[in-house]
Amino acid sequence: MEESAPCINDFLTDDELLTILSKLERQDEKDWFGLVCKRWCKIQSAERRRLCVPPGPARLRRLLARFSRLTHLDMSQSLSRSFYPGVTDSDLDSVADSVPHLRLLHLKNCKAISDAGLAAIGNGLPSLESLDVSNCRKLTDKGFAEVASGCRNLRSLYLTGCRLVTDSLLQTLSENCLKLEELGLASCFKITDSGLTHLSEGPRNIRTIDVSKCTNVGDLGVGKIISTSGESLVSVKLLDCSKVTDVTVFALAKSCPNLEVLVIGGCSDVTDESLRAVISSCGKNIRSLRLNSCEKLTDLSLNSVISNCENLVALDIGCCDKVTDITFKTLITNDFVSKLKVLKASRVGFTLMGVHIISEFCKGMEYIDLRSCPHISRFVYDIADIRFPSGCRVNFDSSLSDTETMVEMYF
Repeated sequence: MEESAPCINDFLTDDELLTILSKLERQDEKDWFGLVCKRWCKIQSAERRRLCVPPGPARLRRLLARFSRLTHLDMSQSLSRSFYPGVTDSDLDSVADSVPHLRLLHLKNCKAISDAGLAAIGNGLPSLESLDVSNCRKLTDKGFAEVASGCRNLRSLYLTGCRLVTDSLLQTLSENCLKLEELGLASCFKITDSGLTHLSEGPRNIRTIDVSKCTNVGDLGVGKIISTSGESLVSVKLLDCSKVTDVTVFALAKSCPNLEVLVIGGCSDVTDESLRAVISSCGKNIRSLRLNSCEKLTDLSLNSVISNCENLVALDIGCCDKVTDITFKTLITNDFVSKLKVLKASRVGFTLMGVHIISEFCKGMEYIDLRSCPHISRFVYDIADIRFPSGCRVNFDSSLSDTETMVEMYF
């Protein structure tokens, strides 16, 4: 009678299997590991730390029972698709009960959750460090107060589109979340300078702040954050904050030497003088710069951007109609190779000569927006035989909507 072939499980201990699992870097490889047999599946399940869960309470409970040592959980829903009811407050009760050591929880676009769900998070996830509830529009200050009081280690909080939150939330954060480093408040229309002033009295090491489209925020509130967290700030986003002026931009130049991302698009009172001051102070670090609809900017400051920001990857100068070819002629004499990948330049006043210079000296370009430029058309562009890198997309007519979504990630 033939002897059966030896089984690998007879020779490897659990510790040895864990060592093998630890050598696998990609998540799909770790998933394949768990498909070998029930024993390997059990080991892989016990060691998994990150999970993305689609909507469905039964599936969620099953996965939480299997992966009981999770630290990162993403339950976000697609903005373009409707899952009714999607993630609910009872789902968050299950999360709090099953994985109390969770450190990161993403709930973007989960429109069914309410303050009751936030209470479950605050009461059951004391180790939570990162929470993203962008576009969860039922949430109010009451629910976030539960999170702030129960999750004292919170470092990252994103509330984009949570239109019911007010300055009261920022006062609560200043009193409870002193380790806060990232705060996203875009389109939280009830936030004002008073709230930012309260916030500045708490955490002192904010690295990222986004108050885009918060139309009641101006120089006073943003200035308070800059004065207390200036050296820590690497990203400041103030899109369409019409009350922001040169005062804020000069403050950034004075206090934020490590700034990498600056969004001041729509701040129509910003001028060449303040932008040049920022570039002089921290131009070497800046990777992304959004200046669209800053109507007072001219070649004077944009020339400084092109000649000093050697690590610049993304630039938006759309509707800056005073910008001409002069800005990009600087590329010819720069002593460094431009790293620019994305240029949004709709309604800008340069000509084919400027586009030709960009094509010659920006060899890493992936996307350029030339919509509605008065001196450039697709017909003239094709005749001129200007050649960007093979993978670069040139937009003349808004036909690259998918690309536009990708491009927004740079800003």
